[in-house]
Amino acid sequence: MLPYFPFKDDTFKMAMGVQALDSGCLIEIDEEQYQSELALKNALLLDAYREYFQALPDTEAAQWEVVELLLQNMVAHYPQYFALVQDGKHWRWRNQLLGEETRFLFGERERLPLPPLDWVGRQVQEDLLIMQNTDDGRMPLVAGQLCFPSTWCLDDKMQQSFLTIHQSVPLFAEYIGRSSSLLLQRLKVGRPVWRLNWSIKATARLNHTPRFHHEELQAAREITLANIGERCFLRIERQGLVRLPLTNAILFTIHTYQAPLVQVVAKAEYARRMYTVVRTMPEEMRRYKALVSFVDVLLEYLADQGRQDKM
Repeated sequence: MLPYFPFKDDTFKMAMGVQALDSGCLIEIDEEQYQSELALKNALLLDAYREYFQALPDTEAAQWEVVELLLQNMVAHYPQYFALVQDGKHWRWRNQLLGEETRFLFGERERLPLPPLDWVGRQVQEDLLIMQNTDDGRMPLVAGQLCFPSTWCLDDKMQQSFLTIHQSVPLFAEYIGRSSSLLLQRLKVGRPVWRLNWSIKATARLNHTPRFHHEELQAAREITLANIGERCFLRIERQGLVRLPLTNAILFTIHTYQAPLVQVVAKAEYARRMYTVVRTMPEEMRRYKALVSFVDVLLEYLADQGRQDKM
């Protein structure tokens, strides 16, 4: 079952929904999916490295900050899985889930087998992105390991500002663009925040880069009332924002979870809440989320499931 249910309101609302990350847990370990998702990351990076990892030359300091921050955070929250021994610059990292140990000199690129952000990205299920702090508040994307995107890719967004990256999102600029930008500019060190994003996909694919969009469109055209429960997936992104203390850059983490609709609507209340949100969603947002081709079927399915008490 999904660890989160993102539909909190009875109608669609364009809102950031950001809250303080009180637990301080920057990385979530889904042990059931960990091995397969890390294997998928490695396969994608092997197949098309630049499509899934890019970093500008002047980002290495921020990448090392991410390594330090995440390794220490993972040990603090998951000591049963990870261990870190630090002796000055000599670090030894033990990942029990992968059965791997890595020894390196912290801050020395040649002593790691991969760029720092890429290496630490292969320890976690999250996608990891770094936005640079700038005096003009643009906060461009300058580095990222992005293996499980939802209809975007690094080639399209690298070096773009935060607002430019989101200009294709309907209603974003009008409703939450300025407040979102201010949120990032005012983000404090040691006070991470998080939010949930959601979509409904017609395939179980985690990697929704634009070059696979045709597969999603074809699958969406094949959705019927008889198969939608098993073939459509509620996809949730747990997104975190963390200010890095030395470079002042921002780390953006995305942990993607998904489950077939039939599992999600096992609770009739969930089906009813999803129905009212999708029903009141503006047409341009339905198009953006690629729901248009099967939205009528989706609404009928959710209405049917919502009438059944399955608690």
